Amino acid sequence: MTAMRRALESLFTRVLRSRLGVAITIAVLVFAVIGSARMVAGPADPTSGLSSLPSQPITTVNPEEGDDGVIASPVAQSPKTLPGELTPEQIASRFTTAWLGGPASTAEKWQASLRPLSTPELIDKLNGADPASVPPEKVIGPVTLRPRTEAFAEVFVPLVSGRLRLELVAPNGRWLVDAVDWERT
Repeated sequence: MTAMRRALESLFTRVLRSRLGVAITIAVLVFAVIGSARMVAGPADPTSGLSSLPSQPITTVNPEEGDDGVIASPVAQSPKTLPGELTPEQIASRFTTAWLGGPASTAEKWQASLRPLSTPELIDKLNGADPASVPPEKVIGPVTLRPRTEAFAEVFVPLVSGRLRLELVAPNGRWLVDAVDWERT
């Protein structure tokens, strides 16, 4: 019995000195301190401390001032057009006509018809594009303008099997198509 007792004591001491034993001892001590603190403190008062909620929302700004946060969506501004220049809708209509007329002409003629209506960046992207890849479509309604700023707008052109989405920019007050996207319906 003595040998068995020594073996158990040895095992117990090894467990207590191991990492697991130290962790268990610390956990027991932490729970003992928390438990005794709660017994001494008595039942919790629901009206004190962090457990009570305020009756009104906590505000740090005047709600009449408006939203100045980063997430606030900006109010769309009307596009500005220089006197004598075409509006974004007119540029979009002319660009769409030239864009859809591409398959009937050579690549050079097609790109030449798009050049005065496009930014240099878009012309670079279209360099080498084949006008035959433009689906034969027909405009079926008026263009829709979605203004973003004074110098940036989106225009949607409804077509038979989708819509053409054009991004227009006006860095100097003259509107030009900067991006073309096709959305199939």
